[in-house]
This record gives sequence, C-alpha cells and structure tokens, in this order.
Amino acid sequence: MEQLLHFVWRYRFFPLQPLQTTAGQPVEVLTPGLPNRHAGPDFSDARVRIDGVVWAGHVEIHLRSSDWLRHGHQYDAAYDQVILHVVTEADVEVRRTDGELIPQLVLPIPQEVQRRYDELRQCEVRPPCYAIVPELPRLTVHSWLAALVSERYDQRAAQINARVERMDRRWDDAFWVTLARNFGFGVNGDAFEAWAEQMPWRAVAHHRDSLLQVEAIFLGQSGLLVEDEATDDYSKALLREWRYLSHKFSLSEPLTPERWKFLRMRPDNFPFVRLAQLAWLYHHHTDGLLSALLEAQTMNDVCDLLRAETSPYWANHFRLGHTSPSRKKQVGRGALNLLLINTVIPFLYAYGRYRGQEELCERAGLWLEALPAEHNYITRMWDGAGLPVSNAHDSQALIQLQRRYCEPKDCLRCRFGFTYLKGRREP
Repeated sequence: MEQLLHFVWRYRFFPLQPLQTTAGQPVEVLTPGLPNRHAGPDFSDARVRIDGVVWAGHVEIHLRSSDWLRHGHQYDAAYDQVILHVVTEADVEVRRTDGELIPQLVLPIPQEVQRRYDELRQCEVRPPCYAIVPELPRLTVHSWLAALVSERYDQRAAQINARVERMDRRWDDAFWVTLARNFGFGVNGDAFEAWAEQMPWRAVAHHRDSLLQVEAIFLGQSGLLVEDEATDDYSKALLREWRYLSHKFSLSEPLTPERWKFLRMRPDNFPFVRLAQLAWLYHHHTDGLLSALLEAQTMNDVCDLLRAETSPYWANHFRLGHTSPSRKKQVGRGALNLLLINTVIPFLYAYGRYRGQEELCERAGLWLEALPAEHNYITRMWDGAGLPVSNAHDSQALIQLQRRYCEPKDCLRCRFGFTYLKGRREP
C-alpha cells in the first residue's frame, strides 16, 4: 500500500480540494521531487509551498506517521532535510533530530486508483492490463518496449561482466560458459553452466587439435562418461583419453550424472549431443570463437560460425553406447536464432560497452530487430491480448516485461500499468 502512496505522490493524483498540513497550513506541491532508489528519504529535490513559504528538500512517505518513529528517523540526521511527511493517517507528530516539528500532509489514495490497482493485483488473467492493451497509443508501446529491451540487455551485460570477473577477466572463457549455458536450451541450462565453470579451458586448449580428446574432457567432466556404458570402440577410446587427461591435468571432480535431465526431451537435445556439438565448435575454431564472432559483419556469418556438427560417432548415437538411426546432428536454424538472442547479441553488447565500441552495441540492436520473434507462452499471451510481436526485439521486451513487472506484480513501475491506473486513455 505504501508503494501505491508513492505512486499517488509522484504522479500528483491529488484530491480536488486544496491540500493542507495537519496543522491547517495550505500546501502547494511545486515539484514532487525525484524517487530515491537508495537509503534515505523517499523523494529528493522536492519543492513545496507551505503557508506561502517555498521549501526545497526531501519528502518522506509512510502509511502512518508512527512509522517515522518505528523506523528511527527521529535519530537519523539523513532525514533532517525532510520538508514534508506524507501519510494516509497522521497518528503522531514527527520531529527532526533537533526536536523541530516536521509538517505532515494526509494524502488519501483516490478510490478509483485504489480500485484499479486492486484489479491489477488480483486479476487471474494474464496480462492483467489486457483490457487496455489494444487501445494503447503506438508511441507508448514502442517507447516502453525499447526501454524494456535496454533494461534487459543492461542486466545481461552486468551478468556477463560478473562472469568475466569469476573467470579471471578472461572474456573467451566467459563466452564459452555463456554459450554452454544456452546450449542447455533452458532445461539443462544450469547443468551446462556448472559444467562450463569448472571446465579447465586452458588445459583443453593444449589438445584443441584433437576432437577425440576435446570430447573426452567435455564428456568426462560432465559425469556422463560412465564405464558401464562405454561398450563400443569409440566410447572406450573416450574413456581411455579421459582417464589420461584427467590425471595429467589433475582435473576437479566431474558433475554427477543426476545433474542432467533427459525426461520428455527430444533426442537432439540430449546432453551427449549438445556436448559433442560444443566439442566440435571448440575443436574447429582454433583461433577463438569469440574473436571470430566479434569480427562477423552479418548474422549469416555468425550462423556459419555456430552451425555446429559432431564427430561421426554421434551420427548414429544419441547417448553413449546406444545406437540409433543414422542422422547428421547439426544445430538447426531455430536453435541458432536462440543462440544469437541469448549468447551472441548480449556478448556483443557487453563487450562493446566494456571496450567503448559503440558499433558493436549498434550491431547487436540491429541483429535483434532482424531476428524473428521467439514463440513461447509469454509472446503468445501478449499477442492474444492484442499486442503484436513482430521480431526478437519485441519478444525480448515482452519477456522482460513479464518476468520483471507482471510476475512480481510491479504494475506501478510499468507504463502499461500507469496508463491503466490513470483510468483514461491517452490521446
């Protein structure tokens, strides 16, 4: 409820009658101030005229005046510059650290705003603001989706930077961890990331020219290279190489086989196949895959770089020691699009920001707009609500909207929610 009062103050949803303090002094809000996302008063740089005198400073908001005392603000000098305490119920007087009284304004939440807010919070239909979606101005939709994409890729850049730090500032290694996670395509993403983060990339690089040895280390570290299933010549050769290389490099304990999921999964997505494809990529890009991707000028160039195959063994195997009908295992176009959206484009953006190369960030944005939209329950839901999803830029924006705003019901910070709460349509 306090968050809603913040919203009412910030956007001036004030009652029609003149405002006044609890002491009867007239109040005119010249500027509500700027929301403070850090410690301290809720709004800074506010300007308020109280009883004819203009005050500049902070505004603090609580549901009840007594919350000021409960939070100990009367002992905190950071709140001495508060010029107005805004509440829905004034049950006590409040003072600064020197004992001086602070003016208080009782600001009721308009019934219509409260009603619409309750509708958004309680609605079982997703998205909850579906009623206004078809009538939203195109400028509102376009600007909000653009802001959501920027927010999403800023977050992804921060995640990549944190990963680079964990990998001792080695961007190549961080790229392989990111790529591996997305080779899990959701279901096995966590397992692939855990596998890649413990992968001794410097050690693997010494054997990059041998696909058998790369596969051996990849499968061995995954925990899926199990002796009982190594029943044919190739799997036995993998096991021998793994034993030799794990001893040579004193490799850490591999993941347990239980980390990997196979249930209700298409065989092409089995971890064995995806690990074999990653091994093929690592083996074939001896000069570094990240460098090649950063130099690529078109999405077709990138797709050619990422169109992984496997060693011949996996043409008729989906898992170790078990034959299957022969078929070439190659990363398809749909999977390539997802790798572009979730790996290449975020890395272009993050690396461009890190190096101050704006052209990489611009290229990332252009590629995102050129890719087809993702098809998932989120995009289908918003499309069904009347919001067309034209490309990957739109689908990424809507995924951010759903996960960051809709699911936690943070409607007060959503531009669609703001339009809904206003109770009227923009021209």
